[in-house]
Amino acid sequence: MGQAVEALGLNLPQLIAQIANFVVLLVILRLTLYKPILKMLDERKAKISEGLGAAETARAEAAAAQANIQGQLDTARKEGQELVANAQGIAARIQAEAREQAARDREAATERARAEIQLERDRAIADLRGEFADITVRAAEKVIGQSLDRQGHQRIIDETLAESSFGGS
Repeated sequence: MGQAVEALGLNLPQLIAQIANFVVLLVILRLTLYKPILKMLDERKAKISEGLGAAETARAEAAAAQANIQGQLDTARKEGQELVANAQGIAARIQAEAREQAARDREAATERARAEIQLERDRAIADLRGEFADITVRAAEKVIGQSLDRQGHQRIIDETLAESSFGGS
């Protein structure tokens, strides 16, 4: 085997020294670099996992918040529609009440106008009776040529009016 090693151009003591150096270097690297690097990689892997978990949690929370917001919007929209419907109902009721009040006011005004017209008619009839009585007395004075007393005049006038068309209201 010695000749085979020499034929390959290898120096056995130097090869053993290099293998020993490689093993020592490997042990040193394992102790100084490999374990810290593995530890750093494990920590980074844990941080990434933690970040992904947090992102997933945040995504789930965002979805839940979105669903909550959508529910609140739907509720608010429904309440808004109910408020609008209530306001429209109140407005319709107020309009109906205003129409009824206007009709009552119009009826009351019509009644007042009728009463005023009746009162004016009665006054006009009374004025006409008075004027008619005065004209009748003057005419009677001229015809008779003498003046009757006031009570006599009034009695004659009342009798004449009762017989005429002015007597009935």
